[in-house]
Order: sequence, then C-alpha cells, then structure tokens
Amino acid sequence: MMTRKQKRLSVIAGLGAVVAVAFGLILFALRDQIVFFYSPTEMHEKAIAVGTPVRLGGMVVEGTWKKAGDQNDFVVTDGTTQMAAHYTGILPDLFREGQGVVIEGALAGDGSFAASNVLAKHDEKYMPKALVEELKAKGEWQRNEGGD
Repeated sequence: MMTRKQKRLSVIAGLGAVVAVAFGLILFALRDQIVFFYSPTEMHEKAIAVGTPVRLGGMVVEGTWKKAGDQNDFVVTDGTTQMAAHYTGILPDLFREGQGVVIEGALAGDGSFAASNVLAKHDEKYMPKALVEELKAKGEWQRNEGGD
C-alpha cells in the first residue's frame, strides 16, 4: 500500500514525464523554424511553402536594387543561389548593395520573396554570422576593412 506522500510523488513524476514528452514533441515539430534565417539555397532545398512567414538572409547583389517610389526590388544571394525580393516601404539607412541583409516576409507564388520588414544592424559592416560561416565554407568570404 502506498502512503499519501508516495502517491503525491508518483503523480508529480507522471506529470513531469508528460510535460517533458510534450516539450520534446513541440521542439521536434518546430525544428525547422528554430533558425534565425534561411539562405536562398536553403529556401529552395527545404521547399518552404508559399505564404509561410520566414526570414531570408544573404547579400544584396550589386546592381540589382531598383527603387520606384516606396517600391524596392533587389536580389539576395548566398553565393550559390539568388532570390528576387520585393519590399514596399522605406529601407533602413544602412541598406546597401553588396551588404548583408536579413528580411522578414514570405515566399510569393512567382518564387520571389515578398518582404514585410528589412532588418539592419547599427554597424554598417554587419553581416549575419551564419552567412559569414557559409561564405567561408564555400571559399567566397572576403574580409572587409574592420570586418571579420
């Protein structure tokens, strides 16, 4: 026969196990969403569904930024794959061609990226660390003055 204390401890242990399993299932289900951003190559490889909110990170390709009023079109690359992006609004002052950028938005039906927000860091030499590592791995990283 179990004492009252033993029953209470077994109930607490059972609830703890249920919570641990639930937490594990949540992490397993969200494993692809627990990233800061996807590169254009990862967007294609993972076949992100149209309309799924994600972040896209990469370099703005030189000569691709077109501005018409508050409509901005540019191309983001990770050195392997390029993806056209569209943003309506005022871009951050630090947005430049040839610079790293992280944009929030979703994949559009035509395969381009419809950005809802453009993220920039206070440092104009900013480049996402994961992108730097990816470019270094491909042998395409060129150190900038005062950069990494």
